[in-house]
Amino acid sequence: MFSVTVLGSGSAGNCALVETPKTRLLIDGGLSARQTMQRLAECGLNPIEIDGILLTHEHGDHTGALDVWCRQWQTPIYCNRTTAEMLQRERPELRKDWRYFQTGSSFSIGDVTIETFPVPHDAVEPVGFVIHHGAEALGLLTDLGKATKLVIERTRCAQTLLIETNHDEKLLQNDTKRPWSVKQRIMSVHGHLSNAAAANVLADLLGGCLRRAVLGHLSRDCNNPELALETVRARLAVDGASEVELFCATQREVSPRFAVAG
Repeated sequence: MFSVTVLGSGSAGNCALVETPKTRLLIDGGLSARQTMQRLAECGLNPIEIDGILLTHEHGDHTGALDVWCRQWQTPIYCNRTTAEMLQRERPELRKDWRYFQTGSSFSIGDVTIETFPVPHDAVEPVGFVIHHGAEALGLLTDLGKATKLVIERTRCAQTLLIETNHDEKLLQNDTKRPWSVKQRIMSVHGHLSNAAAANVLADLLGGCLRRAVLGHLSRDCNNPELALETVRARLAVDGASEVELFCATQREVSPRFAVAG
């Protein structure tokens, strides 16, 4: 079975597990190494069974576990060269098994093919992924301020899409903890998708292959699962798309194991 399990997603760390009969991959490594191992154990897996870690970008909530993880496990890390160089600059003494891809290219690991594409975010070279296994496809969109035409085009084939619903626009604007400059960055093209923006992306994908959307990367202060789900559900209802399954991933809990095409 081709499946995805979100080990944790939110402002404090992000990591998802992708499995096929022959291949097991982590998407990002933003949880602590200890948390990652514990949550993999909940899924019945040992770290030595992971065939690779795919990185979307270099920010700490997506890469924070790598240093400790790589001291214990020789897991290959797949990313573009610019992202690797940024991470190596921070800890040059730590050796890692880097496997570079060129953004916009496709490559294979085991029995899956990974399609990469650029996304707008305030990182050096952030990417999204579509992972293909036979006729099934899983899309992964996290940390992007806008879904470009390319993003929509690349993810149209996905039956399951992991997409960030970072913030509610009103909660963010009314937040007293963040200065206006930070709010502007979050709401910019190179920031994060709001609930409403993510809902519009999903609406754009209707009529294609989409069967399930897993919402993630929620701000702990400016969003909550109920609000994210309500916003997306209301937008899809406008198009009569109640058949799309919705689930909201959280920071502290491992999600169900979702069959990508199920």
